[in-house]
This record gives sequence, structure tokens and C-alpha cells, in this order.
Amino acid sequence: MADWIYVDNSNVFIEGKRVSAVRQGIVPNIYDAFEYRVLDNDYRMSFGKLYQFVAGNNRADTARAMLFGSRPPENDAIWDIAKKAGWEVITHDRNFANKEKKIDTGIVTAVMRDAYRNARVGDIFTIVSGDNDYVPTIEQLRADGFQVDVVFWEHAGKELRSVASNFIPLDPHLDALRV
Repeated sequence: MADWIYVDNSNVFIEGKRVSAVRQGIVPNIYDAFEYRVLDNDYRMSFGKLYQFVAGNNRADTARAMLFGSRPPENDAIWDIAKKAGWEVITHDRNFANKEKKIDTGIVTAVMRDAYRNARVGDIFTIVSGDNDYVPTIEQLRADGFQVDVVFWEHAGKELRSVASNFIPLDPHLDALRV
């Protein structure tokens, strides 16, 4: 049995900053953090600690660990740090309006290709994102015999949480994942 891990870096990082803002008392709850766009800009998540949390102690069982995100400025070494932590890094340019594009579809493409080319029934797929856009992918994988876990903050999409084999909240581990 193998583990397949796919992370939407911006999604998990930005939402972690919201959770931290609530935890720090900057905003009273996650809903206000959304509505008023409040973030704890001092919060930084460790790529290595995230990998350790998601993959566990037995990295030999990890068939693939992919981290998807936007291309940083050339002088930014963030993705080099992620690669050293064990991630296969996939980046895409932002669009004209500086919005992140191609991340969700990139993850879905990689998941589905791996599932039907490389994985075996019984393998575990882990998606680290809170976006309901992954619901059809998860439903199909589960129908085909795969376990699909979702790891994200407690405010992940309700439908996403309900279709996952397991939902593993990051909130209790906010400080443990901090740089």
C-alpha cells in the first residue's frame, strides 16, 4: 500500500494565517477573518513539518508528495526549501490580474493520472486543501476503491469533509507546523 500526497500550498498557508489570527485574538472567529480579510501575517508554516505531519514517520510508503503553488519572484528561495523538505514542487505563473491559476486543475490532473497509471486499489490519497472543487475527484477515487483523506483546517468545505474517507484537521497542530 502506498501513500500519494498533494498539497495546495497557497490554500493551506493562507487559511493557516486566518486560523492563527483567530488563535492570536486578532479577530474573534474564522467567519470574521474571512469577511474582513484578517490574517496573521507573522504565521509561517514549515514545509518539513507539514511533510512529516502528512506523511508520518514512514516516508518509504510515500509514492509521491507534490506541493503546488505560484511561481515566486526569482530571488525567492521558498520552493528550494520545499524541495529540500522532500516535496516535488510544481509551480505556475499567476495570471494578468495576479491571481493564482492552474493549481486546482493541476492537482486533479496529477491525482487522477497517478491513480489510474501508478496506484493500486487500497492505496491512500491525501489532499491538503479545503476547496470543494475536489469533491468530484474524491467521489470518483473512492468509488474506484481508493481511500482519500483530506487534511486541512477545520473550516474546510463541508461537502469536501463529508466525501473524504477521513478528515484530519490541522487546527490542533497550528503551532507544531509553525517555522
